[in-house]
Amino acid sequence: MSWGTELWDQYDTIATHTLKGIDFCERFTHFLKDRCSIELKYASELKKLVKSYQPKKKEEEEYQQYSWAARFWDVLKELHDLAGQHEVIAENTQGQVMKDVQSLISEMKQQRRKDLQDGAKVQDQLRESLAKLDKSRKNYEKAFKMAEKATDDYRKADADINLSRAEVEKTRNQMMIKNNQCDESKNEYAAQLQQTNQHQRDHYTQQMPSVFQQMQSMEENRINKIKSMVKQIADIERSVIPIINTCIDGMVKASDGISAEEDSKAVIDKYKSGFPIPADIPFEDLSNSSVIDTSNANGTPKNSLDNRKGTVSDKKKNRKDKKGGGGLFGIFTSSKATINKGEESKEDFSDLPPNQQRKALNRKIDEFKKEIARETAEREGMLKMKDVYVNNPALGDPNALEKKIEENAQKIDSLQAEMRKYQGYLANMDAKPSPVGQRRNSLSDDSISQSSTNMEMSQTSLPGQPPVAANEPEVYTDEWPEPPSDEEFEEEGTVEIRKKPDKKAIDDEEDHVGEFEHAEGDFDEEGFPVIGTCRALYIYEAGNEGSVAMTEGEEMFVLEQDQGDGWTRVRKHDNSEGFVPTSYIQCHFYDQDEV
Repeated sequence: MSWGTELWDQYDTIATHTLKGIDFCERFTHFLKDRCSIELKYASELKKLVKSYQPKKKEEEEYQQYSWAARFWDVLKELHDLAGQHEVIAENTQGQVMKDVQSLISEMKQQRRKDLQDGAKVQDQLRESLAKLDKSRKNYEKAFKMAEKATDDYRKADADINLSRAEVEKTRNQMMIKNNQCDESKNEYAAQLQQTNQHQRDHYTQQMPSVFQQMQSMEENRINKIKSMVKQIADIERSVIPIINTCIDGMVKASDGISAEEDSKAVIDKYKSGFPIPADIPFEDLSNSSVIDTSNANGTPKNSLDNRKGTVSDKKKNRKDKKGGGGLFGIFTSSKATINKGEESKEDFSDLPPNQQRKALNRKIDEFKKEIARETAEREGMLKMKDVYVNNPALGDPNALEKKIEENAQKIDSLQAEMRKYQGYLANMDAKPSPVGQRRNSLSDDSISQSSTNMEMSQTSLPGQPPVAANEPEVYTDEWPEPPSDEEFEEEGTVEIRKKPDKKAIDDEEDHVGEFEHAEGDFDEEGFPVIGTCRALYIYEAGNEGSVAMTEGEEMFVLEQDQGDGWTRVRKHDNSEGFVPTSYIQCHFYDQDEV
């Protein structure tokens, strides 16, 4: 159906209707703008929520200890990704739909202005034609009245006998003139009427329908554009639904990853002290003169209950403190800060319970191993680069890498020394006597073996530094367990009470250690199979017993790989054997060729 034929007389109504369509497009633009603002605000609030509840950098390790905390962290990550999809909705709506709506509004305003101008021009032409018709009609009416009056005057003059013939003739001539003028006006009126009718037919059948058709096309185009934009908005939301579903699936997967059994085990691993359960409290007979103190005979800390009470009091204080710890609802706090506020952890972690101390030492040793592996890989890269520079000097100066390689070697030796120190802490901890019934003689075979191991560790020195004396004992520390009671001494006849060593005890210990080292030397004299070859990268002067000197570039056979102490056993071409620093040689093992 066409507006031109059905609404030929509703020009003003159609003009108002098209204006309402443009107003709707503007309101639709405001709707999209507010919708995008809500999506962005929602995404911003979600991200702010995630940021408020996600762990701080220092708390990330604690979050990974428990499945419920780690999986909640995963939920926060999925929620952050979900918030990003709402931002995508807003950005796509602003960049696509709103841009098209604004372009449509501008186009419609221009088209409507043009159509209204065309319609106004056609309307003006019709009004002008009607005005000409009205004017010609009025002229004809005026001429007709004047002709009638002239005719009446002639009739009266012709009937009047008192008028002369000349006056009657004059009246007749006047009548003829008026009648002629009336006929001319009539003809002009008839011609203008015919012209106006034709113009009017063209106006309502051709000109105005054409204007109406243009306005109808504009309105239908607007409606179709609105239809496509509404669908486009739905498509934008539909496009992010798979990602949102993926985020929701991730949340479900995170919930499935929560395990109460694993978390209970993690609590045990984290807080297990390693102390034995307190023994039964003996009866104290006051009639006897001596009172036996066995409160700490089994190695349980005397202040275990006090520590527990102190923890409760600390919790009460933490409740009063408005600045709770970070993390989820402030649940994660530093246990060290709760137990020993203001005290720094000791280097050997001896301030921790035995089980926690062992875990801390192992963790520290693993960190050193990773750092040593990284530095070793970096060293191998520099050595390869040096070989390339030697073979092709145009690429670079090989001497420029000498300083870096030397610094790298020193750093590796330093890291190995630190690692051996913590390994010594761990070995000393494992070598400590049991609290009850398992105390060893300070000069027993196990003590001597442990002392020998510690002395071998202390013999490795950094390049460029004087080696540690081989006969410097490392047997005792200042921390001694409490001596056994009289009853324990009577029950355990074979146990000797430890005392702080005097010079004679240390000398005896050195004698035992010397015998042990001599036994090891006899073992070293046995033949070792050759497992590879090596080339000396630096000059090394043998500074302690068991090591051999070497010159830069010297080729040797490898008898025993580095066991983690920084030394490798080699055999020279003169059949002399001994240890050299691993960081000073480049090794090639035969088993690599087999692979």
